[in-house]
Amino acid sequence: MSGAPVVVVGAGPVGTTAALLLARRGLEVVLLDRRSRPHDLPRAVHLDDEALRALADAGVADGFLALSRPMAGLRLLDAGQRTLAEFRREPGAGRHGWPQASMFHQPDLEELLRAAVDRAGGIAVHRGAEVVGLTEADRSVTVHVRDGSGGCRDVVASAVVGCDGAHSTVRGLLGARMRDLGRPDRWLVVDLRAPAPLPVWPGVHQVCDPARAATFMPVTGDRYRFEARLRPGETAADLTGPATLHALLAPFGAQDAEVVRAAEYVYRAQVADRWRRGRVLLAGDAAHLTPPFVGQGLGLGLRDVHQLAWKLAAVVAGAAGEELLDTHQAERRPHARALVRLAALLGRLMTGGGAAAAPARRAVLAAVGRVPALAAYATDSRTPALRGGPLVDRRGRAGRRLAGTLVPRARVRADGRDCRLDDVLGAGPAVLTAGDGVLTVETGGRRTEVDDVDGVLTAWLRAGRATTVAVRPDRVVRSAS
Repeated sequence: MSGAPVVVVGAGPVGTTAALLLARRGLEVVLLDRRSRPHDLPRAVHLDDEALRALADAGVADGFLALSRPMAGLRLLDAGQRTLAEFRREPGAGRHGWPQASMFHQPDLEELLRAAVDRAGGIAVHRGAEVVGLTEADRSVTVHVRDGSGGCRDVVASAVVGCDGAHSTVRGLLGARMRDLGRPDRWLVVDLRAPAPLPVWPGVHQVCDPARAATFMPVTGDRYRFEARLRPGETAADLTGPATLHALLAPFGAQDAEVVRAAEYVYRAQVADRWRRGRVLLAGDAAHLTPPFVGQGLGLGLRDVHQLAWKLAAVVAGAAGEELLDTHQAERRPHARALVRLAALLGRLMTGGGAAAAPARRAVLAAVGRVPALAAYATDSRTPALRGGPLVDRRGRAGRRLAGTLVPRARVRADGRDCRLDDVLGAGPAVLTAGDGVLTVETGGRRTEVDDVDGVLTAWLRAGRATTVAVRPDRVVRSAS
């Protein structure tokens, strides 16, 4: 039923981005959210440049850059606030033309996305709309919705994307369950505002103290965040008394900052065992939950919908068979599992092991800091390649190196104008070829010569031992030779 809209459940940043990506591919979208008003409290604070490709295709990357700031890097501290290791990020743009990592205030991002939805057209937003059931047919899904007054109505959809968070209704209706990849971890999260800039290094501070692991980071403007692991039996109230909180914040000069909110969070390492049934699919926190140690909570969700939107658009339009949707779980679930496991592992390495582990941790981290290749790896924003499959051909030397990774968003000159490679690639599949000193892009039956302004593409192809690269609509390399 291609004439029916796609229903996206959940109007957080992942769901709203999904709606924009689908609408930009010509689909009608109905965006449902059970909350009557947008969430006005900060949650996510970090986004990498890979995930920013999703916001760029949604049309809001420039707006995001205006409200965010580059992240300076990571500093690991011991219990006495002495530096164990420091991993600085270069202040300029990375291979995708943006800072490798950015800090932001989530309500600012959500406001930016809502404004983009208002401008987009083709997206109907309904708040206070709770999904209470799904009835699936061959090529449609009827969504049963209850509004704030208790009334019920049905929305016939061509597909449903559940982006409705950790307590996802769609996940339950799908019959999916979360599978644990690690133990839950209870933390106090405190959001702060300071009337004057605090005298603190502008990167993330991670206190590697098993007795009281903690994190402190400047966010944007006058906003800061402090997090501390709760001990067994402790509650958030135990740490938020004036004297206790003052002592926790004093090492960062934040003892006099205004507390905007303080709450207990349970960080979980979980991935859903099922991401699709028919034309009902999961994305974002509905499909996975991760500890914060590699800053991938929001980034994982944006990758989900970026890699799903073009597939779903092709299936709904009748340009591809239903089997294309099988690749959503096949590609995204292993990638999510790898990053969730990595976050859990790094959390244990940085903050676990008890007091006896402190000397070994100091020695290991000092050694890592002295090896440039390892230090660079610690700040690299690249995530693991997607596994091989119908849409990722990892055969051959170049395929093993490049397939399943993102093509750089390099600066190029094409048709007499300076732009980014994504502007030349367009919205569909493309082929990038290097030969006789000339780079060409073939897409939509058109062949365009491009000048690799900064040499980024040439270096990337050389490192990958490739002369021809097939690129998917989500900028993922499909094959290389």
